[in-house]
Amino acid sequence: MTLETHRPQTGPRLPAGLTPDSVELFRAQLRGALIQPGDADYAEACQLYNAMIHKHPAMVARCADVADVIAAVALARERKLPLAVRGGGHNGGGLGLVDDGLVIDLSRMRGVRVDPEARTVRVSGGAVWGDVDHATHAFGLAVPSGIISTTGVGGLTLGGGLGYLTRRFGLTIDNLLAVDMVLADGRFVTASEDKHPDLFWAVRGGGGNFGVVTSFLFRANPVDTVLGGPTLWPLDRAAEVMRWYREFLPNAPEDLSGFFAFLTVPPAPPFPEALHLQKMCGVVWCYTGDPARADELFAPVKALKPALHGVMPMPFPMLQSAFDALYPPGHQWYWRADFVRELPDAAIERHVDFASRLPSMQSTMHLYPIDGAAHRVGPHDTAFRFRDARWSEVIVGVDPSPEQAGVISAWAKDYWSALHPYSAGGAYVNFMMEEGQERVQATYGDNYARLVAVKRQYDPDNLFHVNQNILPGPVKPPSVAH
Repeated sequence: MTLETHRPQTGPRLPAGLTPDSVELFRAQLRGALIQPGDADYAEACQLYNAMIHKHPAMVARCADVADVIAAVALARERKLPLAVRGGGHNGGGLGLVDDGLVIDLSRMRGVRVDPEARTVRVSGGAVWGDVDHATHAFGLAVPSGIISTTGVGGLTLGGGLGYLTRRFGLTIDNLLAVDMVLADGRFVTASEDKHPDLFWAVRGGGGNFGVVTSFLFRANPVDTVLGGPTLWPLDRAAEVMRWYREFLPNAPEDLSGFFAFLTVPPAPPFPEALHLQKMCGVVWCYTGDPARADELFAPVKALKPALHGVMPMPFPMLQSAFDALYPPGHQWYWRADFVRELPDAAIERHVDFASRLPSMQSTMHLYPIDGAAHRVGPHDTAFRFRDARWSEVIVGVDPSPEQAGVISAWAKDYWSALHPYSAGGAYVNFMMEEGQERVQATYGDNYARLVAVKRQYDPDNLFHVNQNILPGPVKPPSVAH
């Protein structure tokens, strides 16, 4: 993969197929803003969460409503413009922007409406999970999502949705009831189990390949105060802890979840000063069950004599936002990922080796559990294929300095190469960079052919291709079977 380098923009430079008159006509159609190179807010509109990547669109349409989205899709289709769709903007590969084309920016469409009686929540396509958590928590409800509240609802959901509530309530897509979408041909449709069921199947894990989702309807679940926080051990005990974790969590009640992590302890509260900047391993817990059972459930954890057991009662949104400050927008990021069915001792040995070489304070490796409720949905019931995986592994090199970009990237690539032989193949699409068609196909496995058929029906010209792309053409057999 080649990351794009910065190139200055001196003023509006229109791609082929556009004229100044056509741009002004489009501008007049929008309720939202149209931003071009040379505008005062252009640089801000093109900032990516991953500062390692720079892209320079010809236009950014900050859509105010569905009508704006329809107009933008029509322009891209009729003028054959490269088109990207941006929600929360967290995509590691920078796929919310596109060079020399049009960006549909949904970030001004952030409405959330909760129906507490029906336990549903309607979320606009540009919302982030902090918006949802704020609205649902008032009613003692939550929608399964990720672990950082600034993540966009759209991208996380369309890729599947893994996080603290996966074991108890399933993936985010397992709680998705319907989507409103603008299709490549300009139609506005609702997709659900009853309407356009093939499209609804595809968007549950198939990413942004099929249209622009302008709103989501989710089932909300009873979650209020949780027991959450980290338990940490010294890095020289990492092999012991990983062996314990691989047996403990899959056999724990589903209302207890925890992702495993290698980390460097941040030099800030609530961590004790004695642990600051130490390389450690740990589990970040979320328990949504009866508090009276907490001592019993955490007894095996405490029996391992951790250096820190920071689990405490907290509102669920507090746990969801605990890592926001550690991972702000604008840092250098390089991600590699795999699905994992087993953690053999040989793999653990390699994990520990690379953990000892964490290249920066924010670089990490996480293992997110995929079991419990997520395993009760079949591998062909949604586009998300790896229902038989136990974990989603992500290796993340992060640093604020551009000078460290090569260091963190090399560490992540080498780490991934060492662990990939122990993987199930494929990867959670939300943790992928631009890694090529073979990796995309491996991620969907025997669901890929059906995704291609849906793509041909709803986007035969591949208008929506700035993503982990599902091509509408013939399916090629992968060179390596997993």
